[in-house]
Amino acid sequence: MSKKQSIDGFVTRSAPTTSTQTHRKLSNTASVRPSLHTGGEKRVSSISSTPTQTTLGRTNIREALQSLDDEPTPPKTSRRQRRQLRRDGVHHRSKKRRIIKWVVITILTVVLGIIAYTGIIAFITTNKMFDGGFFGLTQKQALKEDANGRSNFLIFGTAEDDEGGEHGGANLTDSLMVMSVNQKTKDVFMVSIPRDLWVEYGTACNAGYQGKVNEVYGCYSEGGTDEKAGAAALQNKIGSILGLDIQYYVHLNFTAVVELVDAVGGVDVTIESNPKGVGILDRNFDWKCGYRCYYVKYEDGQQVHLDGEHALALSRARNASGGYGLADSNFDREKNQQKIIKALRKKALSAGTLTNLGKVTSIMNALGNNLRTNIDTKEIQTLMSIANEVSDSAIKSLTFVDEEAPLVATCSIGASSAVCPTEGRYSYMAIQSYIKKNSVNNPVTKEGAHIVVLNGTGTSGVAKTEADVLTAKGYTISAYDNAPDGTYGAVEIYKLGEGNSATTEALKQYYSVQTVKTAAPPVAVDDDVSFVIVIGKVRS
Repeated sequence: MSKKQSIDGFVTRSAPTTSTQTHRKLSNTASVRPSLHTGGEKRVSSISSTPTQTTLGRTNIREALQSLDDEPTPPKTSRRQRRQLRRDGVHHRSKKRRIIKWVVITILTVVLGIIAYTGIIAFITTNKMFDGGFFGLTQKQALKEDANGRSNFLIFGTAEDDEGGEHGGANLTDSLMVMSVNQKTKDVFMVSIPRDLWVEYGTACNAGYQGKVNEVYGCYSEGGTDEKAGAAALQNKIGSILGLDIQYYVHLNFTAVVELVDAVGGVDVTIESNPKGVGILDRNFDWKCGYRCYYVKYEDGQQVHLDGEHALALSRARNASGGYGLADSNFDREKNQQKIIKALRKKALSAGTLTNLGKVTSIMNALGNNLRTNIDTKEIQTLMSIANEVSDSAIKSLTFVDEEAPLVATCSIGASSAVCPTEGRYSYMAIQSYIKKNSVNNPVTKEGAHIVVLNGTGTSGVAKTEADVLTAKGYTISAYDNAPDGTYGAVEIYKLGEGNSATTEALKQYYSVQTVKTAAPPVAVDDDVSFVIVIGKVRS
């Protein structure tokens, strides 16, 4: 029995018994590699049928495997061809890199152009509006404060750009408002000053030495030619009325309101008519639509979206030309002005506004062309931080025309209709006490107990002097006068009614008295008075 022989892992078959058996012989020419011109086609191996010896060698097996391989072997290339292929690849990569580079350069150019454009606008705007240089914006300086830790801003508007020509006084300050900020506690109050409030000017103005407060700016600025002098005089006058040290002013015109509101995409306010339920109508602005519409006409309680022109019109509306719903005239429009300012602040600080380049530049342009202030550029970052951190609920609106205890009322002076303090034409004590109550974190001021001061010394002016001192300390002084003839102690304190414990203890400590009297005081007083203080000896 013959033994099978293994060759490279293959086992040969036994030889056939017939010597003339025909075998298929793998030809060496059968394994032809594809050429560059055939597109990779393989030629089928040719098979011969000639009788041959049964012989399998390494060469035959290797060639047979190559002929059955699915993937053809790449053709050999010359050195010159390889260099050409490398040059083609480098050229392709270089072209791709050049495209990417120019795309990046284009994007950077656009970005830098936007930054430069915004920077130029910011530079021009800050130089127009603020004190200090443009580079002061990189600093964060605290705001100036008064003795109670508050920063006070006088915001006033003039009508030099009054398109409708409501009046001829371009430099009359028809809008007067004070915004007071505590930058530590982040509380804010706003109060409007009636434009018709009768005041003493301290110099000769168009109306004489006394008249409406809205003429102070024009008088001291010499018809608007000296901005800073006019603003400083108005700060001092309003400060003396409110009992506040007003460190800053913001002066804007009608165009500033229109463009600011439009720049933020409009504002939303809720309509509140007076009396309630009737809605608001003011025909004074119908000329804007060629008298084919009611330009200011809203339902009570309606939530309205206002563009710049309609926001300005609402802020000026006061029942003119047969209107209704604003029975208190100027006092009602002051409330609407405060509403619009709150809505404008809310919209301007929203993320959608601050991230929109078009809106930001529009705001800058509106401010730069139509607003002036003595705020320093180094204080802008602090101011913006406060604006962002103050909640809507922390902004309090104050009014001088509260129904229960109005502080001002309309009055007639000669042929003029004006507004006067309820306690007297030039007496601002009650107004100052009201402002003080909302300005300081003082329990005595918060209680707001009404105090009457009497002079029992026989020396003229003691009661007024003492009343001024107590007012400065946050006490609410209702009146001061001479005490009836008699003999009094150095200081006698009469307490009427219950409560007001903080005021009681504070007065005892300030005047160094052990107890307060609960008997009837030496004079009859109003029902709302809680304390009567009799000064029987001039205090050193």
